[in-house]
Amino acid sequence: MNDSIPSCVNISALYKAQDKLTEVRSEVSGFIYGQEEVVEQALITLLAGGHILLVGVPGLAKTRLVSVLSKTLGFDTKRIQCTPDLMPSDIIGAEVLEEVDYGRRNFRFVQGPIFCQFLMVDEINRASPRTQSALLQAMQEHNVTVSGREYALPSPFHVLATQNPLEQEGTYPLPEAQLDRFLMQITIEYPSLSAERKILQATMETVEPIPKSIMFANDLREMQGLVRSLPMPAPLIEKVLTFVRLGRPDTSPLDLVKRYVSWGPGPRATQAMALAMRARAVLKGRAEPTLEDLLALARPVMIHRMALNYTARTDSVTLDTILQSMIDGMEQATR
Repeated sequence: MNDSIPSCVNISALYKAQDKLTEVRSEVSGFIYGQEEVVEQALITLLAGGHILLVGVPGLAKTRLVSVLSKTLGFDTKRIQCTPDLMPSDIIGAEVLEEVDYGRRNFRFVQGPIFCQFLMVDEINRASPRTQSALLQAMQEHNVTVSGREYALPSPFHVLATQNPLEQEGTYPLPEAQLDRFLMQITIEYPSLSAERKILQATMETVEPIPKSIMFANDLREMQGLVRSLPMPAPLIEKVLTFVRLGRPDTSPLDLVKRYVSWGPGPRATQAMALAMRARAVLKGRAEPTLEDLLALARPVMIHRMALNYTARTDSVTLDTILQSMIDGMEQATR
């Protein structure tokens, strides 16, 4: 074994995972054109055991991406279409009164669509804040509580939610606690000209192909265990801590952050970054994460965990500007 490879890492499992994930990426890319980085970030999130928030205007294949991923990974999948009148019981389930022997009546819990491995929540910000909050416990603790009784969710359990821009009519902003539970916010941009040409050509085909199942739930669980087994060198841990604290107004030395950020990322951001970095290393076939992983994942891991103040809005400062200043500050500090 190479001396540069940590002895605690199962190298054969690492290479096997990389081969399988390369096959998954190839299959998904055959249905989602020109969004290679989006597919990569989605796979990293799943490898890290996290939840995904996909953001973009309608028609950019957000729902299609979730559907193709679920089929390729072989998950038990259910879908919720969010609307303003959706109720929490429509997601979690509810107790129903039924009559049993000799006229006795009992309450029986009827499970909602949340009891699956892969929950697709379409247009999550069209649901009311009350309904959105029904996902909080499930996303963090992987169980739900109904009438004082806990019900465990299947394993693995992932929420993949799509969100339309908040400027659109009929949308509600997601609460900060809800946003923080998504490991990544992945933004889908308009496709390139060549990718859009492929999309147009695909719609002219008479028979639409069906994605192949490349992996299954047990495969993903093993890979998630492999991700968590990857070591992080102490200097890299310090870099993660330094980077996250660059985004907090009370600890950051950056003038832009002090002036324009209302609140910054909490400890969950540190945990998410460390997990995502190790997941990216596995996806790339590496036995250890590096600073490059941190910088590559800075935007999707951090952007939904920070908020700008009123001064930033009046000065037309965006979160992308803030994040770029954090990345630049991190690169300067490590030279």
